[in-house]
Amino acid sequence: MEEAIEMGYLSHQTSTCGLRIHVNRDAFGENQSEQEKAIEKILFFVEKHWSEIFQFSRRSDYDMNRWAARYGFEKTGKEILDKAKSGKNGRYVAVNLKNYYTIEFRLFRGTLKYNTFIATLQLVNKICDVAISMSEKEIDNMSWSYFVSEITEPELVQYLKERRLYVNELVIESEEV
Repeated sequence: MEEAIEMGYLSHQTSTCGLRIHVNRDAFGENQSEQEKAIEKILFFVEKHWSEIFQFSRRSDYDMNRWAARYGFEKTGKEILDKAKSGKNGRYVAVNLKNYYTIEFRLFRGTLKYNTFIATLQLVNKICDVAISMSEKEIDNMSWSYFVSEITEPELVQYLKERRLYVNELVIESEEV
C-alpha cells in the first residue's frame, strides 16, 4: 500500500475504486441449503444495520446506490434472499450473490490505508461469524451496540471509534443545576 501511494495511485480519493471482499460459499456450510441459511442471515444483518454499515463504508449515497445498492429490509432473511435471487438488481448490490463459488461484499469504498483495509476484512469476518453461529431471531434481537461490544480486534475497534460506530460504555448524563 505504501508503494502504491508513493507511485501516485489513488483509491479512496477517486470515484472509480471500491474494496470488494469475496467469501467462499463453502465457509457457510457443506451443502447449498446450509450455505443459503447463512447467506439469508448475512443479508438480514446487512439490511438491519444498514445505517451503521453505510457509515462504515465511507461511500456516498450516490456511489452506494450505483455500486452497492441494497435489496431493502424485509421481515426475514429468506425474503431478502428471494429478492436477491430474482436478479433484477444485477451484480451492483451490497452483497452480490451472482458468483458461483463466492459471495461478494461490495459495500466499501477503496482504501490504501492498512488499518482501514484490515478493519474492513475483520468486519466482514464478524458478520460471517454471526451468520454462522446465531439464529435469525438472535440477529434480529441484536443491537449494533451489542455487536460491536463483542469485537476485540484492535484495528476494527480503532476504525469503529474513528467512524463513531463503537459505543460500548454506558454514558450517564448528569443534570446541571
